[in-house]
Amino acid sequence: MQNSKDAVAATPVQAPAVSPSAGGREILNVKDVCRGFDKAQGELLVLDDVNLTLHEGEIVGLLGRSGSGKSTLLRIIAGLIQPTDGHVDYLGKPLDGPAKGVAMVFQTFALFPWLTVLQNVEAGLEAQGVGARARRERALAAIDLIGLDGFENAYPRELSGGMRQRVGFARALVVDPTLLLMDEPFSALDVLTAETLRTDLLDLWTQGRLPIKSVLIVTHNIEEAVFMCDRILVLSSNPGKVIAEIKVPFKHPRNRLDPAFRRLVDDIYAKMTARRTDETAKKGLELGSWLPEVSTNLMAGLIETLAAAPYHGRADMPEIARSLHLEVDDLFPIAEVLQHLGFAEMREGDIFLTPPARVFSEFGTQERKMMFAEHLLRHVPLAARIKKVLNERPGHRAPRVRFEQELEDFLSDQAAEETLDAVINWGRYGEIFSYNDQTEIFSLEDVES
Repeated sequence: MQNSKDAVAATPVQAPAVSPSAGGREILNVKDVCRGFDKAQGELLVLDDVNLTLHEGEIVGLLGRSGSGKSTLLRIIAGLIQPTDGHVDYLGKPLDGPAKGVAMVFQTFALFPWLTVLQNVEAGLEAQGVGARARRERALAAIDLIGLDGFENAYPRELSGGMRQRVGFARALVVDPTLLLMDEPFSALDVLTAETLRTDLLDLWTQGRLPIKSVLIVTHNIEEAVFMCDRILVLSSNPGKVIAEIKVPFKHPRNRLDPAFRRLVDDIYAKMTARRTDETAKKGLELGSWLPEVSTNLMAGLIETLAAAPYHGRADMPEIARSLHLEVDDLFPIAEVLQHLGFAEMREGDIFLTPPARVFSEFGTQERKMMFAEHLLRHVPLAARIKKVLNERPGHRAPRVRFEQELEDFLSDQAAEETLDAVINWGRYGEIFSYNDQTEIFSLEDVES
């Protein structure tokens, strides 16, 4: 692939469209935005009373776990869906549907496989009715800017993941947007490719070579947010609500190894775990609580890692994430499920093993299964409900839909499915019930007759 930094150097530097620093005119104002869905037990809120502003010359990050509504909020801002309540103003006017000057880069590359790079970049301009000559000139300029000069006639299948995402950026930039929305644009890329693309994009931004005035990026990667953003808004989960706003004081380019950078990453980990820990301590899990699909192998692996040297039962979460190459959406669900099950505690950005977890780490396979089953039935109401229903029925059998419908009174359809799948896998591991995926039947028999 052509070296993108060489491509940057070869392109004449234009006068900066905007100085990349916060404090300019207001580009976006999100006021009291809610988004909910009607369920049997009342409205299920995905977003609750979200407020944010975005000014000219700043990159703002939306940081949160799965279930925080980050992508939903981004789609509301893009005008693709409407809020249940509240409103969004773009350049001082109410947003009513997709707005001119707002472009979006998605997590998946979303390219037309039958079109070349040039044709993919031209597609948005063609939809706007831009003439063929102007369309070609603008597309070629965007392709050159993003470091893909020489690949104009290539098809997506010929490109690496990083190059395909560069096409996505070129397609967004070619329409000269005022606001660029990015929905986890680097998460589908390998670590090195993502880092190169982030750095190249920031180089273009700080040099004032992008047409955009401001950027809003959704991420679940804390280091990525600190590396790229001027401000970070941390969202809680279920429902999504802004629980913290953090100003990033570092100038670009930023050094990930700088002690101040590391301290800020640690502080954000602490903020994101503190609220979840407090909520869990207050009420614990309920029947309708959403549960992530975390494998028992990952749980056992984290327990074993924490029990061994150098951690001896306690670890700094950013440190353990780096050592295991895990991101927020990878580490937090494992840690939180262990906390729900009584195997771990999280405090101020650290994770601690409980005494039962230390015992678990020393057990053999069957002893671990028995201990896990005991904790599962004690701490996860849905597992206890399934076991109780099976015990009470004459044939000790029950259809999946019986429990799925019960969950859908509290959760979205997708969240209900994820929660039930999680408990099915945990229940199988603990041997508290059996489940046949073909017939979708729970039973107390090891093998369905």
